[in-house]
Amino acid sequence: MVATHVLANLQPIAVWAHFAALCAVPRSSLHEAALRQQLIEWAEAHGIKSLVDEAGNLILRKQASAGCEAAPGVILQGHLDMVCQANAGIKHDFERDPIKVQVHDGWVVAHDTTLGADNGIGVALALAALEEPGLVHPPLEVLLTVNEESGMDGARGLVPGTLQGATLINMDAEEWGHFYLGCAGGVDVEVRHACAQEALPPGYALWRLEVSGLRGGHSGIDIHLGRGNAIKLLADALHDLSEPFDLHLVEMSGGTARNAIPREACAVFAMPAADAGLLEAWVKDELEVWQEWFAESEDNISLVCRQIESTAVKAVAREDRDRLLEFLDSAANGVDRMSDDFPGVVDTSDNLGVVALRQGEFRATFKVRSLSDERADVLADRMISHAASYGLRAWTDGAYPGWTPNPSSDLLALCQQVYTKEFGQPASLQVIHAGLECGLLADSHPHLDMISFGPDIRGAHAPGERVEIESVAHCWALLKSILQALAAQPQGADASRAGKVSML
Repeated sequence: MVATHVLANLQPIAVWAHFAALCAVPRSSLHEAALRQQLIEWAEAHGIKSLVDEAGNLILRKQASAGCEAAPGVILQGHLDMVCQANAGIKHDFERDPIKVQVHDGWVVAHDTTLGADNGIGVALALAALEEPGLVHPPLEVLLTVNEESGMDGARGLVPGTLQGATLINMDAEEWGHFYLGCAGGVDVEVRHACAQEALPPGYALWRLEVSGLRGGHSGIDIHLGRGNAIKLLADALHDLSEPFDLHLVEMSGGTARNAIPREACAVFAMPAADAGLLEAWVKDELEVWQEWFAESEDNISLVCRQIESTAVKAVAREDRDRLLEFLDSAANGVDRMSDDFPGVVDTSDNLGVVALRQGEFRATFKVRSLSDERADVLADRMISHAASYGLRAWTDGAYPGWTPNPSSDLLALCQQVYTKEFGQPASLQVIHAGLECGLLADSHPHLDMISFGPDIRGAHAPGERVEIESVAHCWALLKSILQALAAQPQGADASRAGKVSML
C-alpha cells in the first residue's frame, strides 16, 4: 500500500502507509464492504489467510514465526468503520470522498471532517504487524469488525468459537501511556411521538433558528468536559422564546449520531411578522448569555435567526409544542455520576445525540453509558419514565455489556513488563468511559485474556479529529515487543490464563 504524499515520510512508514490507504476508502458504518474487499486482496497478495464471517467481520490469520508454533495464539482487534462528521458548509460525501489529511505540529489531522484515527490507526497497526519482516510472533489473528460505531453489530454477531487465539489486544484506545482493562457498556434510549398539527395563522412569517460552532466530541470520552449540546441549547432557546412570543414550531433537527455530542441544531418556526425587531434583540441577548456560560469550553458558539421563505402551512399544535420543548429542556444529559473506583473517570452518563421533528413526527435518541450494566439500565429506565411523564413513547435498544476489569490478568502482567522495559516506567491502569467491543467479545469467547491500548487521539467523533505521530510510533514499538514476548510463552499458558479472565 502506498501512502499519500502527506503521510509518506512519517514513521513508522508501514503503519502510516496502511492508514493512508484506509483514508482513501470511504468506510462509514454499514458501508465497509469496499474496504473489506481491498484488505482481502491485500492479504491474498501477502500469503495471509482471510475469511468473512456471517456478521461481515474480516478475520486475517498468519502462521507463527518458525519455532513459535506452540505459543498461544494472539488476536489483534479493531473495527473497520468510522464516525462520519463534517463542519457546516463543508461538502464531503462520506460514501464517496477520501478523507483529507494534513500534518500539523506533530499531529495528523482532518480539519473539516472526522479523521477516522478512531479506529483506523488501530487497524493500521494490526495490518503492519502482519507484514512486518523479521518480526517474531505467535500465531496471529486479526479481527476487524464492522458497524462498531452505530451498533457494534460485528462484535455482537461473532459466533462463539470463531476466534482461535488465547489472548486479545484491542487497539481502540485513545490515550497513550495507559493500559485499559475495562470499559463502559451502553444502551440507546429511543423516544417517539406523533404530534397533532394545526394551520399557521395569517400574517405569520417563518424563521430558521440555528445553533452552531460547538466543539462536539465523543459522547463518552468528552462527556465530562462541559461542552455545549446543540440540541439542548436549541430546545432551551425555543422554550424561552415561546413565553414572550406566539411561537408555532414547524420543524426541528440536530445531531447525526447518538455517540457524538451534537455540534449543530436548527428549528423552523412561525411568529407574527411584526415581531421581527423584538426577535432580533432577543437572539442577541440569548447568545451573550451562552457565551458567558461556555466561556471556558466553547469559543465559537453561534446562535443565528433569519427569516425564510417556505411552503410550510402547518405547525405542531401548542400542547405538543410545549410537551416536546419541556421534555427536551428537562431531559437528562451529561454526567450522571463519577466512578468511586477510578478517580476522574465518569461512571455513568447519557448524551442526547439526535433529534428530528418533521411533519409532526418527533424522534430523539439518547446514548447511555456506564461502567456498571445495572446502573446503565437504571438510568435508561429513569429516562423512559421521564419521557412517559410527558406522554411520549420510549424504549431501549442496542444494549451491549461493559468489560469488567481483571487486574490479575497474566496478559496485563506481561504487557507491564514489556512497557517498563521499553519506556522506563509502568503504564498506568485505567478503564474508559467508552464502548470498546471487549465486553461483547468476552460474552462469545469467555476464555480470552484481554487488554487495550492505543495512541493519543483527540477530538474523536468530531471534525478536527487528530492523532499524535510520536504516540503512534510508541504504540508500534510496544506492539512488536509484546508480540515477541508472547511468542516466547510456553504451550499451555493459555489454559492457566483462561481461569483468571473476569466473566461478564
